[in-house]
Amino acid sequence: METQNLINLGLAGSASVLGWFARELWSAVKELKADIAKLPRYYVQREDYREDTREIKEMLGKIFDKLDMKQDK
Repeated sequence: METQNLINLGLAGSASVLGWFARELWSAVKELKADIAKLPRYYVQREDYREDTREIKEMLGKIFDKLDMKQDK
């Protein structure tokens, strides 16, 4: 075999491996974009969450107090 044929064969093999790798990377990026699109866009801030849970606990406390008063009667 001539050296030019060996070089061409080596370049063709390298190009095919590189093409396969690029295709795998492309599909992985597409999957990541789809996964990221499923994530929520807005998050609740910690302080807002704490304030809301505090309000809920206060409301539940009032409800339980009323139930305790009803139960005593």
